[in-house]
Amino acid sequence: MSGQAWKPWYYEKCMQITYLGHSAFKLKGKTGVVVTDPYKTEAVGLHFPSVSADLVSISFNDAGHNALENVSPNTSREKVFVVSKPGEYEVSGISIFGVPTTFKNETGQSTVENNIFTILLENLRICHLGQLNSELTAKQVEAIGSVDILLCPVGGLNTIDVAQAIKTIRQIEPSIVIPMYFKTASHRLPEFADLDPVEKFLHAYGVETTPVPALEISSLRLPEETEVVVLIPTAA
Repeated sequence: MSGQAWKPWYYEKCMQITYLGHSAFKLKGKTGVVVTDPYKTEAVGLHFPSVSADLVSISFNDAGHNALENVSPNTSREKVFVVSKPGEYEVSGISIFGVPTTFKNETGQSTVENNIFTILLENLRICHLGQLNSELTAKQVEAIGSVDILLCPVGGLNTIDVAQAIKTIRQIEPSIVIPMYFKTASHRLPEFADLDPVEKFLHAYGVETTPVPALEISSLRLPEETEVVVLIPTAA
């Protein structure tokens, strides 16, 4: 993709993806708008932008992933539809299903649940791994199924590290990978001092790419082999 966002043909069902920082994204299509993992500014350090949505997915129940109050409903809705548990849901033509994973603490013990959500929007399957911090089992990979766009943590700390991220990408085999949960200059210190920058992942993965403000994509123009797109955080 050479770091350039694709421009849609007028007749295609197209979706725009913007990165709100940390694990938060805005997925905008003609069908509706989805926001993933809104965070509290004071918990993360990045300033969460003003956004509205039809649906909000929350993968992990802490201040870095669950600040629903920061997302307002779209004008056509009285309130935002919230998905925070595994299962299958549909609202306003947007489908989403969740696969649970177990979040492990520093001692390796299972503590709380992280949810991987796959969103079906504009004929695209977008998988958000949430705060995944362990390798996926074969059963979980099967449950996730086919993925067009993978939103993957790459910074380590409370999530999978670079090596685990690369393994996970190879397990899922998406058409496009968009890194998330990586260190920026705006992240709060010292809490995120050990979070890795995206450059560490890119070097290990063996790619060079120019970050772009947004990605516009349709199901008709997915690459045949997995490609990496780095989005500039709007909150950084």
